[in-house]
Amino acid sequence: MKPYPFTAVVGMPDLRLALVLSSISPAVGGVLVRGEKGTAKSTMVRALAGLLPGVDVVDGCRFSCDPASPDPACPDGPHAAGAPAHRRPARLVELPVGAAEDRVVGSLNLEKALSEGVTDYQPGLLAAAHRGLLYVDEVNLLHDHLVDTLLDAAAMGRATVEREGVSVSHAARFVLIGTMNPEEGELRPQLLDRFGLTVEVASSRDPEQRVEVVRRRLAYEADPDGFAEGYAAADAALAAEIEAAQRLLPSVKLPDEALRQIAEVCASFEVDGMRADIVTARTAVAHAAWAGRDEVTTEDIRVAARLALPHRRRRNPFDAPGISEEQLEQALEDSQPPPEGPDDDGPGEGGPGPDDGGPVPDGGPAEGAPPADRGETPAPSGNGSSPQKTVGAGDTFRARVFRVKGTGEGERGRRSRAITDTGRTIGVQPPSVRDGRPHLVATIRAAAPHQRARGRSGTGLEVRSADLRFALREGREGNLVLFCVDASGSMGARARMREVKTAVLSLLLDAYQRRDKVGLVTFRGAEAELALPPTISVEAAADRLEGLPTGGRTPLAEGLLEAARVLRVEAIRDPRRRPLLVLVTDGRATSGPDAVARAKAAAGLLTDVTTIVMDCETGRMRLGLAAELAGHLGAEHVPLSTVAAESLASAVRERTGRAA
Repeated sequence: MKPYPFTAVVGMPDLRLALVLSSISPAVGGVLVRGEKGTAKSTMVRALAGLLPGVDVVDGCRFSCDPASPDPACPDGPHAAGAPAHRRPARLVELPVGAAEDRVVGSLNLEKALSEGVTDYQPGLLAAAHRGLLYVDEVNLLHDHLVDTLLDAAAMGRATVEREGVSVSHAARFVLIGTMNPEEGELRPQLLDRFGLTVEVASSRDPEQRVEVVRRRLAYEADPDGFAEGYAAADAALAAEIEAAQRLLPSVKLPDEALRQIAEVCASFEVDGMRADIVTARTAVAHAAWAGRDEVTTEDIRVAARLALPHRRRRNPFDAPGISEEQLEQALEDSQPPPEGPDDDGPGEGGPGPDDGGPVPDGGPAEGAPPADRGETPAPSGNGSSPQKTVGAGDTFRARVFRVKGTGEGERGRRSRAITDTGRTIGVQPPSVRDGRPHLVATIRAAAPHQRARGRSGTGLEVRSADLRFALREGREGNLVLFCVDASGSMGARARMREVKTAVLSLLLDAYQRRDKVGLVTFRGAEAELALPPTISVEAAADRLEGLPTGGRTPLAEGLLEAARVLRVEAIRDPRRRPLLVLVTDGRATSGPDAVARAKAAAGLLTDVTTIVMDCETGRMRLGLAAELAGHLGAEHVPLSTVAAESLASAVRERTGRAA
């Protein structure tokens, strides 16, 4: 069945342009496509491969060496000058999210290396993607070890496999294209920066365009070959334009004036590092070639900045990517050389203007005025019987690291101890385990006693598959961090909720960095609510937390019961991910009959869960209810003021000084 034609996709001009520019100049660095589900992201990316010109490769080379410039270190080489070659279509290689590391970078046969002294290397997906496209659907769900592999390959242009002293390296230059749904979590900053361009896509709200999308999709499903044939001419014309732009690309000039404009724009947006300037310059050159120009213009820089800068402006994971069109136009205008002629002192022949302390035009505060206070704002009452208010959070801080007790076997992350297939070697797997990285010493020990019986002669060991032993490694895992937050009226006293939200937001930032799954349960009035089901999107949790209203009584028992229910369901859905419960409360229980007794009974359901009780009680007169609750839960009691890592260090230093 033929793939969906590229020119048949309706709308999404920015995505279409970004993919075309990356095809013209692979040095741009690929494209990250962000958008909601069902927006044809994957369809358009897969259709791109059919537009790319074919590549010449050496006959029999599994690593797609260019006959005009073969890789001198190619594992299938060296290739002689003038070696037989053939032309094949450009490849689009898909990297599955759950792929094993050996499938991505390739694998070495340790048995042959020990017994025959030869390197038997089986190439992986990076070798297949060399000189083509590497596509990762749902790239934000990619495991950390695969992210590290991609970072290394993208930075060095080579893939290297090392196993117990045996090393193989080959060229791996490819255009990296990823698609993702931001609702499922963001990318690590290191990988995000490796994407040259980024595009936000969303489904059209125009009924006519939506009708056309459905009409074309149904026509394709009814007759894929006939539908593709109807767009073959348009796809062929676009492919010819891309090839013409590739030929023009080396002759496009990038004058110093254009470089200065690019530098001014990147500086005005305060992007980190110099990669933004380089990618913007390469994209502007590619756009000029696409437009048929032999010199970069301001329009090329404008288009390049819109595609290359949005994802490089983020300062923390909760910032939405994007750039201001008004700021971009202002930066481009400021970067233009001043017009020739007599000096002009501006309006009123030197009179003060707005920038010189003069009157400010109507419509807003003066530049530099303090922003409006993010204080308390009224929120509609949930049941009309108790007042509510919404309090904003303050600036986040570096939070203490809380870990789950014991050693798990969960998903790779950066929080708690776990047995993983990466990390430091702490032992040898049982002989029945046939997975992971081989343990060289243990394998030799297993094979050595049988050498005489096997009739070994000459050098090398007689190693059989039953002799192979695999390493036991300890690393870190990601956990489910479930926040159970008291949002009752007592939490609104003395700006307490602002401090609570700041602390929880800081812990959410820590969860993002440690690749955790997060969930949010809140309780107030007479009931508890699952405000956010467990997800890897800490941005969604931050949004729910920011808009959390407070008010009413404290149904502590209901909050604990809801937390226990969520953890019980999640243990069935994701059994390998161990939970960490963060209970944010002052320990009061004031809702319903026998509130305190019911809360103690509910706490008994959570004694097997690693729990942190974040004590929000402040002031001189304290009841100590949160500490008492922590005792019932077998939990760690953490005062709100010590959640920050710096606060804990100060407390330790102060206590140590007093003891001395």
